[in-house]
Amino acid sequence: MSIFKSSLLLPVFILSCPQAWSQATLSDTIKIQEIVVTGTPVKVNRDNVPMAVSVVNRLQIEEAGESALLPVLSGRVPGLFVTERGITGFGVANGSAGQITIRGIGGSPTTGVLMLIDGHPQFMGIMGHPLPDSYVASDAEKVEIIRGPASVLYGSNAMGGVINIITRKQKEEGFHGNAGISYGSYNTQKYMASGGFRKNKISAYLSANHDQTDGHRENADFGINNGYLKLSWEPDQHLYASADFSLAGFKATDPGPDTLNALPGQKIDITRGYWAVSLQNDYGKTSGAARFFYNFGIHEITDGFHSDDRNYGLNLYQSFQPVKTLNLTAGIDYLTYGGLAENLKAMGGKGVVFADTTVAETGIYGFGQYNITGSLIMNGGLRYQHHSTYGNKWIPSGGFAWKINQGTTWKGTISKGFRSPTIRELFLWGPNPRLNPEQIMNYETGIQHTFAGTGINIELTIFSLKGNNLIVNVPLRGLQNSGEIENKGTEFSADATVTKNLSMNCSYSYINMKKPVYATPEHQIYIGSQYRLKNLLLTASLQQVINLDSDPSPLVSGETYSLLKARASYRFGKYFQVYLSGENLLNQVYETNRYYTMPGITVFTGINFKI
Repeated sequence: MSIFKSSLLLPVFILSCPQAWSQATLSDTIKIQEIVVTGTPVKVNRDNVPMAVSVVNRLQIEEAGESALLPVLSGRVPGLFVTERGITGFGVANGSAGQITIRGIGGSPTTGVLMLIDGHPQFMGIMGHPLPDSYVASDAEKVEIIRGPASVLYGSNAMGGVINIITRKQKEEGFHGNAGISYGSYNTQKYMASGGFRKNKISAYLSANHDQTDGHRENADFGINNGYLKLSWEPDQHLYASADFSLAGFKATDPGPDTLNALPGQKIDITRGYWAVSLQNDYGKTSGAARFFYNFGIHEITDGFHSDDRNYGLNLYQSFQPVKTLNLTAGIDYLTYGGLAENLKAMGGKGVVFADTTVAETGIYGFGQYNITGSLIMNGGLRYQHHSTYGNKWIPSGGFAWKINQGTTWKGTISKGFRSPTIRELFLWGPNPRLNPEQIMNYETGIQHTFAGTGINIELTIFSLKGNNLIVNVPLRGLQNSGEIENKGTEFSADATVTKNLSMNCSYSYINMKKPVYATPEHQIYIGSQYRLKNLLLTASLQQVINLDSDPSPLVSGETYSLLKARASYRFGKYFQVYLSGENLLNQVYETNRYYTMPGITVFTGINFKI
């Protein structure tokens, strides 16, 4: 099926959620005109960004009722998919889940999608992938997702897209706090507490979480503790300084494949953390930021594997507006990552060191936005990247955003994405010092439209991407830049406030893959609704996944399933709320990791307090 034939499915999808097309009042959820900070170095309206950008706000995160953040995004954001292996917890190493793909780019483990926290990169220094259990919903104010390459701004790993978690900060004067307790199937327990204080120019926000479960299979237990602290200072209206610290520790067991006579896998004990300091300035015609960050982790696996990794760097950028119609940005970022990887039980207990090294990357980029006619904005950028092992690369990007009328914007962009080889690929089980970065070219165009006088927003994007130097394992030759990828697709999303009490949101994505890509469904449909009547809130969502490749082997057929979720909550006064929720209410038998069958119907109940 071609990319153009796939668009014929859209009318069928639209008819499946007709409420999104009725007349309505102004929506207070997602808006096409929402301010975003991820698509360009400066804050701009979402319809001025040439890339396809999705935003999941705080209200939607809370309504999802998840403690982990990534499941909130899967399905809701078109073209994005996250694998899971159980009732909660993703794990690492063999049997792990949490693989993220955007438009079929990501990898196993995920190295082609860049995770950011407030604009600085988050990934394991040795393996190069993010740690999905470290991202919790209680700490996120909103999440901005670039669907497509953003390497010109963010460098390595932003090949398939970017997920930027914008953290919470205390906004109101005085003290405010929240706490929650929930209990559900398979002895799953979740505890959360957060509080913030603000007085004049100084504020603080603190949160703590604990999750644990016995799991729906033998040897599938999981437990995590994590805490987060943000301190902020606004000396005047032009400057904003902040310091963040996060620490998470989790233990998990790999239950092994769900097949006859299969044995359980290894147990893991992980500690992850980061700290960051930043200073932002905004003087109207010039604005920018300086950020320094440090990520670290210690991984212990019962087979003897031990790692101590680090990832630290500096981001600097400043934007200037010499004339009203032109905005220019210059930036530089420096990143060092690596660490020690060893097996303490190898060689008869003497141990063996796989690698103890670091690599460095430096990027210099320029980005410009030129408003030609008042309605047509041209965007362009160029990055020069230097890597301590493979050398230098140039990364271009260009696009436009044309506001055809008050409610309609047409976008288009051509962008190059890249991913540097990881420490694992360069030096572990190698070495392979001649590896070059993976690269793709992406072409996309799309229409965004807001229906005047209604709460209806829609977005339609068509894309085509191609790469021919992906890092793959070639028999008898080891890791080589020999892999190919060619994906084309269509993405659609709509949201609306149907009535004063009812709102809806829908998304659809189709990806045509020349070769099947792991953790990427061919079709994905998401329909969500929220109904509020005084203190009662009812939410429901249906996610349909068609032809999901849950195994890298080409011999395994794709998964197709439908997931129905529902949640009811009632608030007693201003401070107390109770809720009941159910997941997989259709009791589907499915798996997103091959041979790791997901649970059937699960039920949770809980209480929340607010002061």
